[in-house]
Amino acid sequence: MIPTDSERSAPARRRPGLNGVVAGFGDRLDRGAAPPDPGEARSLDDLIAGLRLLKIWGGDPSYKTIGDRVNAAWTAAGRPPGELARKTTVVDCFRPGRRRVNADLVVEVVRALHPDAGYVAQWRQALRVISAETGAATLVRALDALPEDLAEFTGRAAELDRFAALDLDGGAVGIAVVEGMAGVGKTGLAIHAGHVLARDRPWDRVLFVDLRGFHPDPAQPPADPAAVLDGFLRLLGVPGQRIPHDLDERAALYRERLAGSRALVVLDNAADTDQVGPLLPDGPGCLVLVTSRRGLDVPGAVRVPVDVFTSDEAVDLLRRAVPDIPTGEDPSAPVRVALRCGYLPLALGLIAAHMRAKPGWTVGDHADRLDELHDLRRLDSGVELALGLSYRRLPEGRRRVVRLLALHPGADFDVHAAAALAGTDLDTAAEDLLRLREDHLLRQGGSGRYSFHDLVRDYAATRAADEERPVDRRAALARLFEHHLCTASRAMDVLLPAERHRRPTVAPSGLPPVPIPDVDAARTWLDTERANLVATAVHAPAEHVAGLAAVLFRFLDQGGHYRDGLVLHGHALEAARRSGDLAAEALAATNLGIVHWQLGDLPRAMDLARRAMVLARDLGDRRGEARTLDILGAVAESLGRYEESVGHTARALELAREAGDRSGEAYLLISLGNCHRRLGRYGEAVDHLERAIALSRELGDHFGESDALDHLGLVHQRLGRHQEAVDCHRAALDRFRELGYRVGEAHALNNLGSSYRLLGRTVEAAEHHRLALDRFRELGIADGEADALNGLGETSLADGHPDRAHARHTAALGLAGDRFGLARTRTGLGDACLALGEEEHAREHWELARSLYAELGVPEADDLDARLASLGASPGSRRG
Repeated sequence: MIPTDSERSAPARRRPGLNGVVAGFGDRLDRGAAPPDPGEARSLDDLIAGLRLLKIWGGDPSYKTIGDRVNAAWTAAGRPPGELARKTTVVDCFRPGRRRVNADLVVEVVRALHPDAGYVAQWRQALRVISAETGAATLVRALDALPEDLAEFTGRAAELDRFAALDLDGGAVGIAVVEGMAGVGKTGLAIHAGHVLARDRPWDRVLFVDLRGFHPDPAQPPADPAAVLDGFLRLLGVPGQRIPHDLDERAALYRERLAGSRALVVLDNAADTDQVGPLLPDGPGCLVLVTSRRGLDVPGAVRVPVDVFTSDEAVDLLRRAVPDIPTGEDPSAPVRVALRCGYLPLALGLIAAHMRAKPGWTVGDHADRLDELHDLRRLDSGVELALGLSYRRLPEGRRRVVRLLALHPGADFDVHAAAALAGTDLDTAAEDLLRLREDHLLRQGGSGRYSFHDLVRDYAATRAADEERPVDRRAALARLFEHHLCTASRAMDVLLPAERHRRPTVAPSGLPPVPIPDVDAARTWLDTERANLVATAVHAPAEHVAGLAAVLFRFLDQGGHYRDGLVLHGHALEAARRSGDLAAEALAATNLGIVHWQLGDLPRAMDLARRAMVLARDLGDRRGEARTLDILGAVAESLGRYEESVGHTARALELAREAGDRSGEAYLLISLGNCHRRLGRYGEAVDHLERAIALSRELGDHFGESDALDHLGLVHQRLGRHQEAVDCHRAALDRFRELGYRVGEAHALNNLGSSYRLLGRTVEAAEHHRLALDRFRELGIADGEADALNGLGETSLADGHPDRAHARHTAALGLAGDRFGLARTRTGLGDACLALGEEEHAREHWELARSLYAELGVPEADDLDARLASLGASPGSRRG
């Protein structure tokens, strides 16, 4: 495909099978059928259509009846009469053409029509997917280490004993649910317990995540368990491309990865049991610590309620936190301070920081001041009292920093983001962050990352709304957006310099730059900030979203971050439509179409590509039109419609030439050559690929040159020019290794193995296929893994080991993702069966392979005709 802002090299292209195609709701519902599946919806209109079908499925009750059922349920739940549903609002739920719906009401309507909890949950999730809420719910930062322990951790001996008593070596995972009110120290206890337990026997694995169950910002809903598993699996060494899309499959792979290890999993700030369930390991040796403000009924878990400190514990914490502050004349002063803080650990920590900042004051002075504030009713709770004191005693400049940091849309931030929000230099920002951490207003994680406690963030956000002018809040966010866009652009320029001209030009900012000296630094920054970058796009203005989406496309695509791509490009598309920017809409629709293609949703990919094509034609954008035709060609190729793919790609090539897009021309020549090779038009394939090589060399595009060489080697294989094939694949392999492009390396290794086998060099062939298999497994490319297994099977048969060949091809059978790969696998199985004397099985496999090849219109069908004819003429013959 054309390497544009949304460029992707041909070897990395995923060819999803037909099982990935998802249809929309049907136009009727057969009597007795299952209720409509909301997961098939792709738009709000699809959901409404499904709701209308559900109404029919449920006996077609009147809208009044539905409303009565909804209101009865809401009344029983304690909803006041003024908030009950009216008939007109119920009717509106079924009216198509809506831009938004009342999600809570729709869920209750579904419950009224089919009160199955699992089915209702499916509708709730579908509503989240359609709405922007899912975008925020998928933004999760998982960590592979515990945050640092609290230096002044106090008490909780009984709770720690309960954790230590859990049997981690028995037959089940150890689970403890730490529950209690906000600010009571649940997270600190879980972290401290993890550190204490590791002293005697270190953990093999540590996973930590904030599930955002009670985040004060409504734009930060509870984390999606699927997104958490994505993060965990990456930390456990699973490449992005290999992570399943289905929640249950992700959970199964996660449990498989943790099996046999001594692992600590901390699920902090959980919203409910449904959120926690998929994240639980299932083997001995693992300890799961869940913290929540609710009492969660997790099967097999020990419940560990955490209350506020006792008076003695609270006083002990104060004395340890402020050992140098004299008590004063009143010996009961520490007790009075603890009382005014409600014995709450968070409030006590904040007050201790406030006390350290008041030299010359005694503990009694602080106790008197707290009594005065309480008597004046200026603050109601211990946390509010402590926060108010901590905030007001800050210098005005630092109070402003607190307010502006609370505007950050992500879960955490570094000194550069803080400097951007505050509009200060790095030294000032670093000093501010350090002091705010010392004052317990910020928490510090690993690698210089900072975050708020939920209650502190809520307080700071309130202060920002009350004390910062809207124009100043917008200016702070604009600086953050600029910082993210500029740094992402610089990181991508370092990561993929050859494609710099295909990304939007981003002017340098006047903000302190993040040092990005090399590829490793670029990738580390992008990986660390990925969730924040996507969260930024959710809140950013249209022009920023468009630029960020174009800059990040290749990073998200290569890393397999397809769900982030859906959010980012989906927001870019909506923003472009709202602003009326047709060029931005075309670009976003194209990029989003490629993401859907990667996810196997071919109809949605085609719809988006066709919409983008119309826009590109209206705008006279030949290059943009070529890109949309390229997507349609890729979809057709994924479906095995090679002639159709040739048509789309050839037209795209014409347009790229008209637009003067020479780099795009080179990649389209590769795609076109590949399709001609599939169809047996080897002369045309050689012509296109050799022109692509020459053009890529002229442009200095080493990726394109290597890709074309590797494909040319495949043509030489079919023409019987095996040494020429070896030369092409070897040259491609060497260059891919120089470039550090592991996907290309894996394909070249595998293709080189096939060429060696055709030359009779089976030992070298097997070695290269095994190396390719390892690479494909590391990268998570299932189609490549199937190709490598087939190569090993063919080599084993050539070496006289049909039993090994059969085993290799059988393993490939479950991985082949398209009809061509499946046909190759069936061919190999037939060859192995014949060599094993199983002629009928051989005939069955060959006939299936021949049928698949014939449907595809490829010359391999003739090869199968010869095999079948030979078998028919000589039933007792054996083939090697």
